[in-house]
Amino acid sequence: MIPCRAILGEFRLKFKYLIIAFSIIILIVILVIALLPLVLSRSADSSEFAVNFQFLSLPLLIFMVLLLVCMSIFFFLNYRLLSLLEREDWPALAYYLEQKVFVKNRYNSRNVRLLASSYLVISDYLSVLKLESKANLKKPSVINKSVLIFGSARILSGNYGEAAAFFKAQLSKCKSKDKEWVRWFHGFSYLLAGAFNAVESEFSSLAGSSKDAFITGLSAYFLYSSILKYSMNPEQCKNTAENGKQRVKKVFSNIEDWTREADRVGTDMHIAIVRKYIDEAGKWIWDLLPPPPPPEPKDRRSSDRRVSDRRKEGRSTSDRRTSDRRARKVIY
Repeated sequence: MIPCRAILGEFRLKFKYLIIAFSIIILIVILVIALLPLVLSRSADSSEFAVNFQFLSLPLLIFMVLLLVCMSIFFFLNYRLLSLLEREDWPALAYYLEQKVFVKNRYNSRNVRLLASSYLVISDYLSVLKLESKANLKKPSVINKSVLIFGSARILSGNYGEAAAFFKAQLSKCKSKDKEWVRWFHGFSYLLAGAFNAVESEFSSLAGSSKDAFITGLSAYFLYSSILKYSMNPEQCKNTAENGKQRVKKVFSNIEDWTREADRVGTDMHIAIVRKYIDEAGKWIWDLLPPPPPPEPKDRRSSDRRVSDRRKEGRSTSDRRTSDRRARKVIY
């Protein structure tokens, strides 16, 4: 299940208390700026300084007042949304956003992304695809900004071939900062579909050249744990995985740093979806996974097979003897 915090990122804070606290701080600053010249003007020695201070602080005072007004307007306009996010009431949040997007035609990036994420949290993958098709007609650019979310819906619903085709089609349209993750999920879709030969070249490239440590580590981990046994060139595949492992170790000195960074970026939906594999990859990189069980000796397996055959042969012989006795009794 996708962690609920993945939908929100920093939105999981107590919105009302945060905004109220910030507003109080701004109000205190405004009062200090406004009242300090009055206090200083009572002293003859400070009257000139008070005049200069009032002149210099006037732009700051105007800015703080405008900031407070803007924050208040934002809070009241988004009070319903913020309340639903704070309560983590995902079905109600999805319904609220549906009214904004489908009824009022507000197909902006924030609304579409939040609605798609809400659907993912409640495992309503068909609604994600429905949202995608409607947004693609109204405003295609919002799809390009949320490629990872819409592609993830296909993966979570088990449509791995469709997911691979979607990510491949979006490679040239997505944001530059998402391009490597789109490539990785393209390969991951092939991996889940069992097309190991198709994914090996993609993961090998990412393990050796990606600038993202998680993409490097995940690619190297799957090369070693899943693709190696099916590789046409297992030695090269293993060396590429080991090279990716060493690249990650140059960025993170230990698994604690790896986990801490994963927690920090774990509010992104695409990270939350593969978080289990990130933890497994970290254990593999720092050699914390339990060793595989030793292979059973061939001679022992053949010996066990011979014993089993003898037992079957003995049972069949005994059955024949019992049948013969019954037949003789019938004849007599």
